[in-house]
Amino acid sequence: MSSLKGICDGLPVDPVPEARPREESVPHAPIRTPNLTPEEERLALENALRYFPPELHAELAPEFAQELHDYGHIYMYRFRPQIEMRAYPIHEYPCQTRHAAAIMHMIMNNLDPRVAQFPHELVTYGGNGQVFANWAQFWLVMHYLSTMTEEQTLVMYSGHPMGLFPSSCTAPRLVITNGMVIPNYSSREMYEKMFALGVTMYGQMTAGSYCYIGPQGIVHGTTLTVLNASRRHLGTSNMAGKVFVTSGLGGMSGAQAKSAVICGCIGVIAEVSRDALDKRHTQGWLMEVAENLNDCILKIRHARRQKIALSIGYHGNVVDLWERLASEFDSTGDLLVDLGSDQTSCHNPFLGGYYPVQLSYEEARVVMHQNPVRFKNLVHESLRRQVSAIGRLAERGMYFFDYGNAFLLEASRAGADVLKDGPQSLTPRFRYPSYVQDIMGDIFSLGFGPFRWVCTSGDPGDLDLTDNIAASVLEESIQEGVPDSIKQQYDDNIRWIKEAGRHQLVVGSQARILYSDQKGRIAIALAFNQAIADEKLKGPVVLSRDHHDVSGTDSPFRETSNIYDGSSYCADMAVQNVIGDSFRGATWVALHNGGGVGWGEVTNGGFGLLAWCLMEHRILQNEPSECLLGTSQMGLPVVAGLGIPTPKKRSVAPWNRTAT
Repeated sequence: MSSLKGICDGLPVDPVPEARPREESVPHAPIRTPNLTPEEERLALENALRYFPPELHAELAPEFAQELHDYGHIYMYRFRPQIEMRAYPIHEYPCQTRHAAAIMHMIMNNLDPRVAQFPHELVTYGGNGQVFANWAQFWLVMHYLSTMTEEQTLVMYSGHPMGLFPSSCTAPRLVITNGMVIPNYSSREMYEKMFALGVTMYGQMTAGSYCYIGPQGIVHGTTLTVLNASRRHLGTSNMAGKVFVTSGLGGMSGAQAKSAVICGCIGVIAEVSRDALDKRHTQGWLMEVAENLNDCILKIRHARRQKIALSIGYHGNVVDLWERLASEFDSTGDLLVDLGSDQTSCHNPFLGGYYPVQLSYEEARVVMHQNPVRFKNLVHESLRRQVSAIGRLAERGMYFFDYGNAFLLEASRAGADVLKDGPQSLTPRFRYPSYVQDIMGDIFSLGFGPFRWVCTSGDPGDLDLTDNIAASVLEESIQEGVPDSIKQQYDDNIRWIKEAGRHQLVVGSQARILYSDQKGRIAIALAFNQAIADEKLKGPVVLSRDHHDVSGTDSPFRETSNIYDGSSYCADMAVQNVIGDSFRGATWVALHNGGGVGWGEVTNGGFGLLAWCLMEHRILQNEPSECLLGTSQMGLPVVAGLGIPTPKKRSVAPWNRTAT
């Protein structure tokens, strides 16, 4: 069994660990199909072997070649460290700087089996959101971080550590780029080849930037989305007896069950993977399991009558569920669903992100690898069936929204009836709105987005104290006076943070998420910093955010979906956000190709900032401030006293030109 000191000693090559078969007791990523030529296979092998001294190549080459053949990628399973992978208290890491120790804390949380979707393939969430491309990179990064000083910066190219470079104490300790590909070559097919070759990596959003905090990271946003969908489209904040139907209990989609219960409604979530469903049920994030459609419908009817808050996991395909709900209406006249969405990983539909209804889960994992053309056709047919059933229910009053997972985009590519009638612009006009367009855009326009923190002491008491501090700061802000336009957001977030402990949201690190604006973020961060200085907190706090924030992402099918001046396909905002954060105090920064809606569809960035007595907080001012300049160029008026632009019409998203 390795120790923290052991994993900081560098790549184990003298002696090398013994070869061992892949463990089949844990969930594994789907087999990839990169379609490499023989020459490309040799190149992939050479690239993997360059991490090791020449005298080991003869031993490792056949093993790595077999991995490439069997799994479509060289993960280097032999070098998976024999340590309990989790976020250890920061003081236990053998480092020269606390900033490096904080990064190590965050990396190991992303790979914690309780947190990660496919931990042995270094996938945190989204089916293919990598922390690293192979286990050699993990060992090398941990070694570099353990030896780093406050005048060095570690540079990362798509999981590959380039080395420690001379820097300054005010510069980031870590600079990450993931998937930075020449635009003309940023296709799915090219990605599969380049990932297999070991030269690029899909970091999703917070997987490859080491800022994931488990499914809690999306719980608050999902709660706000569902609650505000009800306010806007059902005309009520009281969701008792209302039914929300969706899919996905893996990765970030695992938040949906918990969010439904927090909102007070009945959440029905379809999941084809037994492992994913059981994991959420065991963790307490899912209350009940329905093994078949008859049982599922009975549970929905009972919960509606009793008006109880309940999460139901249906073990089966969501297409079957939608079709059954439509037939129930046809036969009984009962509309059993009020709100609908989808959280399958449609950004990656042909490699495990979407499972077609015609195949079982096990059959699909075989067909997607052995007959990818057939699998793609089945996915398209399944998407058309799903959209058809959704359409029948939407005509009868259900409100359906795209939750930023590329569902409508992929459905349109499959030929499903999702486009609005009439002429189409550069960005497709969908029949169903994006949640950004129709629900959360107005909230983002006020400068509110997913602010996060992690208590690196690992002590639950520290998290409780930070919850209390954050609630007090927001309550003081209300007492000092906030505009009516944002008071609802303050009230929602105060309620959220006060109830967070009761909802048992922690999976992995002692972390919390809270939607906050610029004023709130700065005040909360400074209050945390003071609590650390006063030794009320036992350790430093990492401040971060989801890349999906008010200026972190350019994505025409999600974050910038309601920008209609032609700039929704431009990525200047996300790139400038990262550049600005890098010289305004960030401990580390990351810039990624790809995110929630897929490779080549998104540019996004993020940061981590260690609060430890002395902290530079200009970064928290930088992000919302960037928006003001951009939105003012769009001719938007500014709310007095806030400096926050307000839209003249709903078709413009002022928050898009803000940074968090």
